[in-house]
Amino acid sequence: MIETIGIEVQKTEQSRIKEIDFHNIDFGKVYSDHMFVADFEDGEWKNFQILPYADLSLSPANTVLHYSQSVFEGLKAYKNDKGDALIFRPFDNFRRLNKSAARMCIPELPEEIYAEGLTELIKLDKAWVPDVPGTSLYIRPFIFGADNYIGIRPSTTYKFIIFTCPVGAYYSQPVRVKIETKFSRAFEGGTGAAKTGGNYAASLYPAKLAQEQGYHQLIWTDGKSHEYIEESGTMNVMFVINNTLITPPTGDTILHGITRESVLTLARDWGYQVEERKISVREVIDAAQNGTLQEAFGAGTAATIAQIATIGHDGQDYDLPPVEGRELSNKVLKALDEIKTGKREDKFNWIYTV
Repeated sequence: MIETIGIEVQKTEQSRIKEIDFHNIDFGKVYSDHMFVADFEDGEWKNFQILPYADLSLSPANTVLHYSQSVFEGLKAYKNDKGDALIFRPFDNFRRLNKSAARMCIPELPEEIYAEGLTELIKLDKAWVPDVPGTSLYIRPFIFGADNYIGIRPSTTYKFIIFTCPVGAYYSQPVRVKIETKFSRAFEGGTGAAKTGGNYAASLYPAKLAQEQGYHQLIWTDGKSHEYIEESGTMNVMFVINNTLITPPTGDTILHGITRESVLTLARDWGYQVEERKISVREVIDAAQNGTLQEAFGAGTAATIAQIATIGHDGQDYDLPPVEGRELSNKVLKALDEIKTGKREDKFNWIYTV
């Protein structure tokens, strides 16, 4: 039992870990033994439990199935040489979770519930944190409305769950992206800055069309004019033009990425020129045409750094310089990997050790 919130722990009778080949893990298909669960009822969070990972039982009238009142996060744990689990910036994810929750009319989650639930879950399932290069333990906290009611209003009950899964690389190769100028991901005043399921559901159809054309992902543009770059499908997007790192500013329509912030922090610390500003599609395409676009990459929890090999726009593909010669993004990826696995000094206090 945990003294602060009192977590009831029910261990699985039979671990599945021996069934897992940690050298060959598909992203998001294998789940660890346990999950942390809490309920919001009668105006407070209660019923703190760690249970064996299992399916949920929901009423067909559950509000989240109809109106998508939900928020989620994604973060990762890595293993160091001593066998500790090193979680990367978990309290930044906690703050963003509550920011998303406020936008979706979900009650605030107290930090002690998040912290103790996460800590005890990782302690229990620490063996699931892989130590194979290129792998990690993906951690998924989420909250959803739990009322069995199909009237349109905020739910009065909620469920908070954290589960984990060992993962390999999200993208196995540099990605081909298409600049989207018809469909929109988000608008000012909307939910683009919240990490909520409906945002991703709305992106699936345009992404499917792009994949049918040979692209891995989209680069979204602003919903009004489609003249300015916003973010990519699973990550924030960054460009190196004339030795300057440029990325759109976060706001109503762009998610505040934690990996994004980490990249910018490292680049500034190393003395690179960094600009957070609006960047037009025209500027990117002109730079690709005249050879001043040196690097383009996505930054996100799942992929960390996803190198962009090709940018498609208006029926034309623009190939970027070879990945091997990209100075900044490769340097950032190496630094982040070494910080996350305890091989480099954590000078920014990003690591939470379990």
